[in-house]
Amino acid sequence: MKKLVVNADACVGCGACVYTDPEHFEFNDNGVSHAISQENIESENVQNAIQSCPTGAISIEDECDGNCERCEKEGD
Repeated sequence: MKKLVVNADACVGCGACVYTDPEHFEFNDNGVSHAISQENIESENVQNAIQSCPTGAISIEDECDGNCERCEKEGD
């Protein structure tokens, strides 16, 4: 299963994704974007939001089951 992800460390809070696709993105209390919906993430609006991000902070990734290499590194 795929998941829409915003890397909060890379997000600069420019708002491009929020304005491009408010169905999927909004600002959090820290002033950076986060995904608010995982529905219809293959939509044109999501793709436009990903392309509009100046820092490349938005991606669609495989949802982790907790046994991936990334999880093993984070657990160290």
